[in-house]
Amino acid sequence: MLKQLLSRKTDFSNAEDRDGPALKRTLGPWGLTALGIGAVIGGGIFVITGQAAAEHAGPAIILAFVIAAICCSFTALCYAEFATLIPMSGSSYSYAYATLGELVAWFIGWNMVLEYGVSASAVAVSWTGYFVSLLDHIGIHLPTVLTNAPLAYMDGHLVTTGALFNLPAVAIVLALTWLCYVGIRESSGANLAMVILKVSLIVIVIVAGWHYVNPSYWHPFIPTNQGPEKYGWSGIMRAATLVFFAYIGFEATSTAAQEAKNPQRDLPIATLTSLAICTVLYIGIAAVITGLLPFDQLGTAEPVVTAVRAHPELGWLRWLVEVGALIGLSSVILVMIIAQPRIFMIMSRDGMLPKVFSRIHPRYRTPHINTVITGIGIAALAAVFPLDVLGDLVSMGTLIAFVAVCAGVLILRRTQPDLPRTFRVPWAPVTCVLGVLSCLGLLYWENWYQWLMLGIWTVIGMAIYFGYGRRHSLLRNASPAE
Repeated sequence: MLKQLLSRKTDFSNAEDRDGPALKRTLGPWGLTALGIGAVIGGGIFVITGQAAAEHAGPAIILAFVIAAICCSFTALCYAEFATLIPMSGSSYSYAYATLGELVAWFIGWNMVLEYGVSASAVAVSWTGYFVSLLDHIGIHLPTVLTNAPLAYMDGHLVTTGALFNLPAVAIVLALTWLCYVGIRESSGANLAMVILKVSLIVIVIVAGWHYVNPSYWHPFIPTNQGPEKYGWSGIMRAATLVFFAYIGFEATSTAAQEAKNPQRDLPIATLTSLAICTVLYIGIAAVITGLLPFDQLGTAEPVVTAVRAHPELGWLRWLVEVGALIGLSSVILVMIIAQPRIFMIMSRDGMLPKVFSRIHPRYRTPHINTVITGIGIAALAAVFPLDVLGDLVSMGTLIAFVAVCAGVLILRRTQPDLPRTFRVPWAPVTCVLGVLSCLGLLYWENWYQWLMLGIWTVIGMAIYFGYGRRHSLLRNASPAE
């Protein structure tokens, strides 16, 4: 049994379904880069930045973004090398299967449900906040029983709020699910348009807001520590774990590998370019909002709007920010709905999930049933759970996947050094080790209850693996020893 759990997959010929329609290869480097940017720029800028600054880092939220970006840059290089070796849609699940064995691969794939599925639900909840705010400004008021979650997390346990369900979050998820159902070209085109719009709006906010920045708000840059994880360097590190959520999704480009025209060339370009662009925009917006308003006043549900509203001269920006937030959050949800079904598709083709997850629509050439299942699941979570409950697990699951990818590059360099690599991680021993250590360092600053929740999630995943995945694994059934 142990041999099976540690067995590695070396044949990826089942990446395409030989008995049915294949995915459509339509994405070039710009389309893939837009997927990365679309997945990253959203909740990080429009929600988490202000909360992390007000509660943990102060103006040094800029350093928190830099620390998180350094951690991601090590991992991005490793993803780029793997993308040239294993150009398939399984992303870190497939990379772990090739280097660390079946059990670890399942664990990583299960955690990717957190990264893509659960984070999409969290972003949909944020989308509702900006949508309701925009409607309020034009005199339309939705009943609170249809715009809030029926559950809330208070004093360590879930309580009811009296609301029915979060209708706007459900509506946006189902609308974007339909777009993903009808084709990658259509959904990618919509994402590219949204990315261009939201990046343009963010640049406008940075340029216009910079003229009203008060440098005195940046002093002291690192506020004096006032307790565990509240300001000082411990606060910066805690803020780094929070804003790491903002970077989640830059590797979503790898989930579209089987829809890329030239994955060996374009995936590394898209992964690294999208991360670089997003980092610059994050640092710019963090500097502006902490210069427009004292940091302790930014802990709101819409911190960019809060900062802009403090300056009447920037009143015209408020509408742009809210529209930009809706566009930005929509593109994040869209990319997550694109990514998650493709992870499930590859896991299904490995026998780890039922075959229904791997079916491709004969006309649209998308994993249509899988997409519908994913969309309904995301909508259900967004309908009943609040943002804090949904967001707690996401960063941890992603960090663990990143550790596996960084370690996997070193393992594959040793076990299969002669594989053709069109992109190689520079100074791999140092880069990969730093990637592992930086991810583990961010994990260290997570709270104990987040570890508890991750443990519960892992138990559920292992029950599915041992109950279904291990018995149906194609690798196990193909092994003479078994």
